[in-house]
Amino acid sequence: MGSTVIKNSQVIVTMDGKRRELPGCDLLVDGGVISAIGPDLEGDQVLNASGCVVTPGLVNTHHHLYQTLTRAVPGGQDALLFGWLKTLYPIWARMGPEEVFVSAQVGLAELALSGCTMSSDHLYMFPNGARLEDTIEAAKTIGTRFHATRGAMSIGESDGGLPPDALVEREEDILNDSIRVVDAFHDAREGSMTRVGLAPCSPFSVSRELMRDAALLARDKGVMLHTHLAENDEDISYSLEKFGCRPGQYAEDLGWTGDDVWHAHCVKLDAQEIDLFSRTGTGVAHCPCSNCRLGSGIAPVRQMRDAGVKVALGVDGSASNDAGHLMDEARHALLLQRVKNGADAMSAREMLEIATLGGARVLGRSECGSLEVGKRADIAVWDMGGITAAGNWDPVAALVLTGPHNVRNLFVEGRAVVSDGQLTGVELGALIERQNRLALRLLD
Repeated sequence: MGSTVIKNSQVIVTMDGKRRELPGCDLLVDGGVISAIGPDLEGDQVLNASGCVVTPGLVNTHHHLYQTLTRAVPGGQDALLFGWLKTLYPIWARMGPEEVFVSAQVGLAELALSGCTMSSDHLYMFPNGARLEDTIEAAKTIGTRFHATRGAMSIGESDGGLPPDALVEREEDILNDSIRVVDAFHDAREGSMTRVGLAPCSPFSVSRELMRDAALLARDKGVMLHTHLAENDEDISYSLEKFGCRPGQYAEDLGWTGDDVWHAHCVKLDAQEIDLFSRTGTGVAHCPCSNCRLGSGIAPVRQMRDAGVKVALGVDGSASNDAGHLMDEARHALLLQRVKNGADAMSAREMLEIATLGGARVLGRSECGSLEVGKRADIAVWDMGGITAAGNWDPVAALVLTGPHNVRNLFVEGRAVVSDGQLTGVELGALIERQNRLALRLLD
């Protein structure tokens, strides 16, 4: 694969240390990395980016890709978190390897079209022979970087947990399979396309012992840890009743803080927990649309950022969001912080930073998240000439404030994943048809 030069961009948003924005510059990609940024560059292939904003690829730090098969399910449309889960669990129990694979393809395709170059996924149930590698193989067909996490549920309804007994696993089996998938699929090298983390589902679906053992195993294997934490008032009440402490204390006691840990949601973190996360380098995946959809509340993102907590964006499962558009997620996150804290609480540029560099930092990918010489070539090219941005005076801010925008071109490791608004790895129409067929089968 020869070099590619992205020429004549309206502006390149670097997200480098000085947060430079470079008008009228070119960007050269060679061998999967950015080799030059400046005027009048030449390459083997030329992509004309006139009228376009060029940014680092967006990063999604929390998702349940299998849920793209169960959007807008009756009975769960107007429920809080726990009631929503109880509605969906029996449906998910009927899924299998094909459903998990295709649903992951659809979710990652939707993310790619919204400018996402790297995504994590939290798969915590494995019905009817489904395995973590079903999602890993799906990511390869789309072409995005993928952080698969081996989730788990071990406490069923009969033991006081939330999930039905049919969806929980023995903890010994969970740990053994965690070792298997890390050894088989985790690639710790710079620029790797696939990494694996460990992710017991939540404090209300696994035991304290599994949380502690997973943390010990992750540190032994050198992989990251992920779970849900402090998502809503029900979550806080459960923690206080069952563990006698708030979620932040529970996490700290079991080894679930540190720069190798990130938690999803954190809507209800208090000041002490925010300070804990700041001191320990613990990351947060902020999921604004899902939090709105389930009535969970508005996460204290402004307060977390001011305290130095690493914050990124997450789509969350498409059954609790019903969409997977990461740039739209950024817009909602910005608006919600202004609703809570005032119109000057957060700028569009800060939110774009959270959506790009912030995600790379939370996932421990220092080689990604910014457009600098030597960094990986994960690049989004946004055409600002359409109706959604017409009349804008500031194209960088307009990326977040207007729209939502789909990406025109997307590169991951220098390879085209989206070209002229179309996916390059799969035929989208056939994929949608297959997904709808599987959804109807589940309904039947």
